[in-house]
Amino acid sequence: MDLCDLSGKVAVVTGGNGGIGLGMARGLAEAGAAVVVAARNRDKSAEAVAELEGRGARALAVEVEVTSEASCRALVQTTLAELGRLDILVNNAGTNLRKQPQEYALAEWHRILETNLTSAFMCCQAAYPAMVKAGAGKIINIGSMMSIFGTSFAPAYAASKGGIVQLTKAMASAWARDNIQVNAVLPGWIDTELTQNARREVAGLHDRVLARTPADRWGVPDDLSGIAVFLGGPASDFVTGTAIPVDGGYSIQG
Repeated sequence: MDLCDLSGKVAVVTGGNGGIGLGMARGLAEAGAAVVVAARNRDKSAEAVAELEGRGARALAVEVEVTSEASCRALVQTTLAELGRLDILVNNAGTNLRKQPQEYALAEWHRILETNLTSAFMCCQAAYPAMVKAGAGKIINIGSMMSIFGTSFAPAYAASKGGIVQLTKAMASAWARDNIQVNAVLPGWIDTELTQNARREVAGLHDRVLARTPADRWGVPDDLSGIAVFLGGPASDFVTGTAIPVDGGYSIQG
């Protein structure tokens, strides 16, 4: 058995039209999975689908609003209708707002938590019946280095990503009996649109990241391809409830 073969599998990646999500989608597609790119921006999703199809994969764009329970459920139903199954769910959609804690409006706090944490809960709930019916499933929740560390300029983001880790553990415990493995990935500082904004907004961030990262570079989205294949395939059938850093060593550096 090829432990990295995802042929015949169907993966949904929220926020899959760019950044980390697209990096993971590439890995899943190259391992043989059909990929649903689930995101809001139609043009970006169409470009992502075209790229994945250009690599020989079957791909589908589905517009979704991850803060809406109805939209999350519709995403799953469309996936089943178009592709016949759902084997892998990657909860990657997320956002951030960089402010000090005392500067947050309550509506801003709720928006970050709903987009980053509640959306993952709703997508998992929506996917659960299909995975139970299939007799197996893989869920990959995207956390962050801020699941581990605190930072003054992202209190809501850090809270949401810490919550992702605990949600992952709870679901892993609850759904192991259904042969559904639930794991989290904690990306380090990856060069994406979100972190490019961070470098513009936080003085000295670029140099501080390099100084702390043993790999001596920022990550790129394709650095997440391999972990997606591992956690999405049979190689991880006895791995559940984990939170795996993909960070070039950032989290181990004193």
